[in-house]
Amino acid sequence: MTDTADKARTFAALHSAAEILRLVNVWDAVSAKVIADLPGTRALATAGHSIAASHGYPDGEQIPLDLMIAAIARITAATELPVSADLDSGYGDAGETTRRAIGAGAVGANVEDAMKPLADSVAAVRAVIAAGEAEGVPFVLNARTDALIKGGKRPLEESIADAIERGRAYLAEGATTVFVPGLLTADTTRRLVDGIGDRKISVIGVPGNLAAAEYEALGVARISYGPLPQRVALTALKRVALDLMADGVIPADTEALN
Repeated sequence: MTDTADKARTFAALHSAAEILRLVNVWDAVSAKVIADLPGTRALATAGHSIAASHGYPDGEQIPLDLMIAAIARITAATELPVSADLDSGYGDAGETTRRAIGAGAVGANVEDAMKPLADSVAAVRAVIAAGEAEGVPFVLNARTDALIKGGKRPLEESIADAIERGRAYLAEGATTVFVPGLLTADTTRRLVDGIGDRKISVIGVPGNLAAAEYEALGVARISYGPLPQRVALTALKRVALDLMADGVIPADTEALN
């Protein structure tokens, strides 16, 4: 596990750098190779939703864990860069699922709380960190809280306070960062950073959110894009297919991918 441990340490250091860590999410070996070969790519993150979709399953731990772990293994085998895996809510056993992800080559993960009771979510974080320690890997946990996206009709103030409480608890158990998905304005982001910590917040880049550089200036450590890169790729496929069926031709600037 020496190589995996070294990659984990490299990955962890990227989260404390002044520059925000940009992670373009991948879902198979070829998407991993395409992104890994781009100048400036320092690490990769899988998108659980995208991996599930590529196997014909809906999101939300509907894909069998064996298939998910096998997909992670193919991705890590396609690159020398650190890879963080989306492990959803841990498939009922966050520690064991983390152990298997490490065996597949992952050096970090997203594990979401799905707004379970705080004590249960903290226990899951503790199990993830313990699994990394048992495997000799300083595992980089991006502990996700759904406090904002599953806040329902409660006031935003309450959702932010909940995210801060949960985020602090996850960091105290050894998480590297706290992932707070949702539409985050500059004001909301600033309050989350003030409450959880500078370079301790991870966000998602979706339409309507700020640009990476703007989040960087607010003290955010990491930005990823979830299933959006796959959706962009499939939109491009759909558009070229429609053009081809209308007697078009393959665009001349199409690249050959080895």
